Amino acid sequence: MCGIVGAIAERNVSGILLEGLKRLEYRGYDSAGMSLYVESKSKLKTIKTVGKVEKLLELLEKQKPSGNVGIAHTRWATHGKPTVANAHPHDSNQEIAIVHNGIIENHGPLREQLQKDGYEFRTETDSEVIAHLIHQERRGSKTTLLGAVKRCIKKLQGAYGLCVIDGSDGDEIVIARSGSPLVIGVGIGENFVASDPLALGQVTDRFIILEEGDIARISLTDYEIWQGSKKVERAVTTVKGRAREAEKGAYKHFMLKEINEQPEVIQDTLDGRISQDKVLEEAFGIKARSIFDKTKSVQIVACGTSFHAGQVAKYWLESIAKLPCQVDIASDYRYRDIIVQPGTLFVTISQSGETADTLAALRYAKGLGYVGSLAICNVATSSLVRESDFCILTMAGQEIGVASTKAFTTQLALLLILAIALARRSGLTAKQERKLVKDLSKLPELVDRTLKLNKDIKKVSKQFSDKHHSLFLGRGIQYPVAKEGALKLKEISYIHAEAYPAGELKHGPLALVDTNMPVVAVAPNNELLGKLRANLSEVSARGGKLYVFADESIRFESDKSCKVLNLPKCPEVLEPVVYTVPLQLLSYHVAITKGTDVDHPRNLAKSVTVE
Repeated sequence: MCGIVGAIAERNVSGILLEGLKRLEYRGYDSAGMSLYVESKSKLKTIKTVGKVEKLLELLEKQKPSGNVGIAHTRWATHGKPTVANAHPHDSNQEIAIVHNGIIENHGPLREQLQKDGYEFRTETDSEVIAHLIHQERRGSKTTLLGAVKRCIKKLQGAYGLCVIDGSDGDEIVIARSGSPLVIGVGIGENFVASDPLALGQVTDRFIILEEGDIARISLTDYEIWQGSKKVERAVTTVKGRAREAEKGAYKHFMLKEINEQPEVIQDTLDGRISQDKVLEEAFGIKARSIFDKTKSVQIVACGTSFHAGQVAKYWLESIAKLPCQVDIASDYRYRDIIVQPGTLFVTISQSGETADTLAALRYAKGLGYVGSLAICNVATSSLVRESDFCILTMAGQEIGVASTKAFTTQLALLLILAIALARRSGLTAKQERKLVKDLSKLPELVDRTLKLNKDIKKVSKQFSDKHHSLFLGRGIQYPVAKEGALKLKEISYIHAEAYPAGELKHGPLALVDTNMPVVAVAPNNELLGKLRANLSEVSARGGKLYVFADESIRFESDKSCKVLNLPKCPEVLEPVVYTVPLQLLSYHVAITKGTDVDHPRNLAKSVTVE
């Protein structure tokens, strides 16, 4: 995901912008650049390069530009290859400069009209149309820069975090947000803007988080924010450095902190990848469309928690995209005879991007005739990302706890986006896609509501304190969710936990059920609920103690043999993500009760870099 930094001050801001870009390098990028307003010449100076921020630093040291207003950007290519021309900032007639995060869906017709109006395009990007549109509005109607931006964004369809400066006026920066995050950094006699507070930690700890649809103007001493035609106030929040990731803050353990970060990081992962009614498949990169057009089936390879994400994705790919999907554990993939069907997309999933078995599987797969390799990963600079044909990054931030939580749920969010993008090729209608995207946009709120079960789950966890074994049950798409729940419990509490499809109880696991074997079940309100009820009755009949996480809309009553915890009603397609969260909390609180090292469980490592 691209990064934005902007600054207006009474000093040269080039160093501030450069440091901001360095702090955003974790996001991944292929080019970098900045534009400065040079007051002595009343013009814009733009410097861009392909590659790392260090290359931009070399250019700055040679050219020594100076300006008190500027914007900067790191780009991850979505339209057009990584070239100097395609790098941001983009300008129009060297008078308007913009940086842009997101995707403009209707850039094609906008480009055609602007070309008819006499504008010359020098890039392959969707973003360049924004610069020309603002220039046209600014020069044609003699409106203010703020007015020109307001008029421009009315013509845009898609997602944008937008930052604009004008070469004729060094007194302001105008910004706008729709589907891509932006913050204002509040200083003393200077103000800033960025796509992430992290970028500005060296100059301020006071931030205004812009809301969806906000447009703002910042100057040396002031700022104003608009929502449509109405001027609005937004709260100033204090954010201390990188505390949200590198420090526990108010939480006792990183794992609990990371569980509670999930609404935020899921929203970050969705931002710029979906609009109000569709998936923005350009977010997968410039190679994605041609590869997706050829895709007739999907092969997923992963390890551990990421493998469970792949198993969930199999259901989505088959039910939504109508594509055959096979999921393999990476450590076994290379050791069987692989038959690759024509048109198969190879997908790897990894939090770190350095998992040895997954990397080895990718390297092995390159000679087998797949149409392309897609990496879903949390680390932009990882080997997996570099060696895949294209990638899409989870925006989970640094995950410090060894037991993966927020990385897993953000993986699921992206895999659902992938299924929707591929489904367009197999008959998904615009109406159906709109419904799926609308449901997906509710996910952060639903996860936040589910987290409010924490106190109830903490009470229940005490009943696991003397247990040595546990059984997790789920049906259909909830079976891999049950597997993930069992994995979390065994990872950090050292209780032996096993997951089974609920329909398989009579084929062995029922023999294990007694008063000392807690049985955990996930029970969303779907077509398999009736069958699941029958399976759970078999547990109760044999003296087993049930712990059921159930949809609040169904009648599932607690009794002596069954403790029910009600989850918010949610769209069926989101149930695997929502029902994962209480299982994470359960495993955490059981581990606390058992007195184990939650963040660093014995014998385990965060990134498994040996086979």
